[in-house]
Amino acid sequence: MKPVRWGVLGAANFAREHMAPAIHAAHGAELAALATSDPAKAAGFQIFCPTLTVHSSYEALLADPSIDAVYIPLPNHMHVEWTLKALAAGKHVLTEKPIALKAHEIDQIIAARDRTKLLAAEAYMIVHHPQWKRAKEWFEAGEIGDLVHADVAFSFNLTDTGNIRMKPETGGGSLRDIGVYTFGSMRFVTGAEPVDISARIHRDHGVDTFAQVAATMEGPRGRFTYGSMTSMRMYNRQVATFQGTKGMIRLEGGCFNANVNDLAEVELHQNGNRVTVERFPTANHYKLQVEAFGRTVREGVAYPCPLEFVKGTQAMMDRVYDVAVEI
Repeated sequence: MKPVRWGVLGAANFAREHMAPAIHAAHGAELAALATSDPAKAAGFQIFCPTLTVHSSYEALLADPSIDAVYIPLPNHMHVEWTLKALAAGKHVLTEKPIALKAHEIDQIIAARDRTKLLAAEAYMIVHHPQWKRAKEWFEAGEIGDLVHADVAFSFNLTDTGNIRMKPETGGGSLRDIGVYTFGSMRFVTGAEPVDISARIHRDHGVDTFAQVAATMEGPRGRFTYGSMTSMRMYNRQVATFQGTKGMIRLEGGCFNANVNDLAEVELHQNGNRVTVERFPTANHYKLQVEAFGRTVREGVAYPCPLEFVKGTQAMMDRVYDVAVEI
């Protein structure tokens, strides 16, 4: 089947280190173009993809008729604008999370997606990883009985105050950077939505550097309580726990940065001290994401993470900002 030819809109470090190599390695994909006005930044991409065409502007890349899809790793506040421009240019588009800063902004992207019949998606890669798919399968199969409580934590220590995550004008903050994981992973596994929410937030340099959330959730398998913590001022921690009446599903270490902080694995704890552990030492969720995107574009397979799901996570984040108490 004809590969999807990709262009990258902007030479972000994350694109160079993770997504561009994933596109280059993915089955059914071809890394074909990059838009940047800085030849030095382009050189970092050409090391692993010497045939890369370099355009000096975003507009030039979108006008390139040989490009089927674009990946957008631009600063958060630019995501909606350039996603809409990519769709208007006839390109499928994969935009870094968060795809928008407010839930209602996603409506115009959904409308453009439906109007153009192109695929528009947020680069929410964890739902493509087998560890999260297995967690969802175990949950839906009733392996832990009735879910009573879920808690998720994600933290890292950002000391560079000039980092883009520390800039309110570009949509910085811990929730927009990593809250999409603490909220979205729980919603993905359980299919639940918040009934009520309370939150505490600490801000530094105008952005939330710590957020603690408590909620009552309701989904297809009933109600449960939920707690989450995100921080950009704490030692690295990634853990997600789903605790039921008959067992517990636990992911830690590498659950959001698979095989970077630690080995990607998921545990199922059940009555009788029985523990099932599945490990995934080679799975690359960025590559799997690109391949899933390609199957939707070329074969019409339903995309695992549609914009409607993304809007639900953003709506939960909006509610947290609305109700949060400053600490």
